Amino acid sequence: MYRVNGKEYQCSISIVQDIFNDKWKLGIIWHLMDGAKRYKELNTAVCDITQKTLTIKLRELEEHQIITREVFPEIPPKVVYTLSPIGEKLRPVLQAMFDWGIEYVKECGELSEGIVCEPKLS
Repeated sequence: MYRVNGKEYQCSISIVQDIFNDKWKLGIIWHLMDGAKRYKELNTAVCDITQKTLTIKLRELEEHQIITREVFPEIPPKVVYTLSPIGEKLRPVLQAMFDWGIEYVKECGELSEGIVCEPKLS
């Protein structure tokens, strides 16, 4: 049995499912793999996400310690989001998922002009 944040899990996959339970979080993490981003940059990068949803998802990722939020004492306030050390460990996982997605499209779909998001190899 596993215990994380006061919650018990029978399987480690259940932990992953609990954290990444929607369509937005992996996209947010993907865009943070390029480096630190401000809120507006993330809002532009993550297609079709509302400001309210982005705010909620950033808070959830911060609660799970996947990302960090740094507030700079400036006027207007500057807030920057980055991957935490445990969040950085998702890099090879997301790269493998990106690569699999491309292969899936090649075998089961159609590849249109240009790739919207590039691999984050570094």
